[in-house]
Amino acid sequence: MSTTSEASDIQPDGPPVHPDEGMPSAERPAVSNELVTGSLLDYSKAFAKRARSGESGTLPVLVGLVIIVIIFQTQNGKFLSHGNLVNLIDQAGIFVTLGMAEVFVLLLGEIDLSVGYVAGVGAVVTAELAAPPHNVNWFLSCLAGLGVCAVIGAVQGLLITRLKLPSFVVTLGGLLGFEGVLLYLIQQDKHATGGVISVTIPSVLNDIVNGSLSVAAGWIGLIAVVVVFGVYSLLQNQRRRSSGLVTPPLSLVVLKILVVAVAGVVLLLICNANRGSALVKLQGVPWIVPLLLAVLTVYSVLLGRMKFGRYLYAIGGNAEAARRAGVSLNNIRLFAFVLCSFTAGLGGIVYLSTQDSISSGIDGGNYVLYAVAAAVIGGTSLFGGRGKIVHALLGGVIIAAIYNGMGLLGLSAAAQFMVTALVLIAAVTVDAVSRRGRTA
Repeated sequence: MSTTSEASDIQPDGPPVHPDEGMPSAERPAVSNELVTGSLLDYSKAFAKRARSGESGTLPVLVGLVIIVIIFQTQNGKFLSHGNLVNLIDQAGIFVTLGMAEVFVLLLGEIDLSVGYVAGVGAVVTAELAAPPHNVNWFLSCLAGLGVCAVIGAVQGLLITRLKLPSFVVTLGGLLGFEGVLLYLIQQDKHATGGVISVTIPSVLNDIVNGSLSVAAGWIGLIAVVVVFGVYSLLQNQRRRSSGLVTPPLSLVVLKILVVAVAGVVLLLICNANRGSALVKLQGVPWIVPLLLAVLTVYSVLLGRMKFGRYLYAIGGNAEAARRAGVSLNNIRLFAFVLCSFTAGLGGIVYLSTQDSISSGIDGGNYVLYAVAAAVIGGTSLFGGRGKIVHALLGGVIIAAIYNGMGLLGLSAAAQFMVTALVLIAAVTVDAVSRRGRTA
């Protein structure tokens, strides 16, 4: 994958930054009041103009998701049922997590083909330690599995950054090699039967996908999220406004807070509905939801507010320009591969919770393709320099929706693969067209 492009392509997809933000206020050029205090209508016109020039953001993804939902709902009325939507959320967990892992290297214009089997190795380590006879604390077991994955990412990153080997070749070797490591670990396990380690994992790990928050805890969590998001958004808007930076209108900020609140209420109403029977109630938000939101928040702050994120976007946009600006290319790229494998380890824990076991049959090859597809379908560019962690969330939900909906319709695996391929090609086409629009 290419790691360089024209200087004009450096357009980080993080929060907008005024070119004079680091200058003392007395030295900054005056900023038009229309940019700072424009109305929601003016901002909408500006967005429409950017969309026509190729900067459409996540709009195509959201439109595509709505179309997919409408198609499946018209074909099978059970698609939007409470039980099926919660099942869809659980199915999306592994796609979203591995997609988040892939975003870090895609922003560099690189790729990691090993994340599927790296996730498997991490899951084996976690399962072995947490289950009898070791019975290690579940938290320490997870740390050990994630640590192994981070070391794997560091080794691959060093080969790529220090020896200047192509990431495609190194991680392809990792895909094959760690599949072998996974087979070896399972073969050495005395409790493995038929290539499957059936373990009794702690209930905490099992509940990640199979457990749910209480109804009250869900509402308390939603209120906390909306309050924190609202306060943060308003303070950030006020800070930029007082600094004379380009700022969205306050009405748009309030609208975003309301959208988050409404989306959260809808999610809670769906998850809190009884999915069981009259005798055995099954309700509540699955634990995978707050887990993914926590990872999404941490990584979004890392990419959008920290130097590491800004350097990552700069390298992906134009590595030579970033090097001349004093950015340590090797260190940033190395850390990106470490984060990629570490996040793949999180995906392994999610997979372990879903299956309640780990086997040599884990399809790491397909999972890495789904990971790349989730990131790219969501809006992350294959060419580097443009993307957000939330793109993996959107793309993972779309992939899960396709497989869930086609499963309800009773379509074959062949049809599922072909439809996913068409969606991926459509996403790459949108990315390529938008790049040409921005260059023009």
